[in-house]
Amino acid sequence: MPIAISEQFRQLKSQSRCALIPFITAGDPDLRTTAQALQTLDQAGADIIELGVPYSDPLADGPVIQAAATRALQGGTTLPQVLELVQTVAPQITAPIVLFTYYNPILNWGIESFLQTLAQVGVRGLVVPDLPLEEAPVILTPAPNYGIELTLLAAPTSPPQRLTQIAQQSQGFIYLVSVTGVTGVRQDVSSKIPTLLAHLRQVTDKPIGVGFGVSQPEQARQIRNWGANGVIVGSAFVKRLHEQGLMEVQTFCQQLRQALDTKD
Repeated sequence: MPIAISEQFRQLKSQSRCALIPFITAGDPDLRTTAQALQTLDQAGADIIELGVPYSDPLADGPVIQAAATRALQGGTTLPQVLELVQTVAPQITAPIVLFTYYNPILNWGIESFLQTLAQVGVRGLVVPDLPLEEAPVILTPAPNYGIELTLLAAPTSPPQRLTQIAQQSQGFIYLVSVTGVTGVRQDVSSKIPTLLAHLRQVTDKPIGVGFGVSQPEQARQIRNWGANGVIVGSAFVKRLHEQGLMEVQTFCQQLRQALDTKD
């Protein structure tokens, strides 16, 4: 079975390394390429891989990932197909897979049944961006019974008390959203990140991954230097895979890996 998300972070911390967490959309351009991309990212230095399930109304996603989801859905990609893909690929890679999906498909599947299926196919983590903190226990409570860790998102607009509650309940790691708004490539990283990281450090020792808007190796290194335990890169990978293919995905992943491993 793939390593647990929290255990992967523990091992990286013992090596004083920052986790590289790429995101790709399943089924864009097709599931065969997705399988190849997962293996490519794993071999190019990814520590954890976030796999997005295409959804018709992706509220948290910017135009790049929305377009990828639309292409995948038009190509016929379904949630069962994505899970079947994970079952095939997970034993062949080292990086644990975090599934990024919205709540409605989980509810339709049945929460306990969905978690059981995730465990069977080899998924180790789950991110549900439209699941509010108040409703999260419906998954947070049963998830550990299946070896699944549900990671909660902490937004820059969250008041301190809410950030504390998110930190206390999140499993695997805390997903710190670096900007207000949706995912997407941005030229600059938010200057709020150090303050948000400092607050979270006061209330938890759980790993913190920073995402939304990270698109360049220099940005990844900056976030590492601010004290993040992981850097999540989504739209920049999705865009490269769509426009340039697997070789560019591999090169970009290697560049990010080198930036995170280079000591200043």
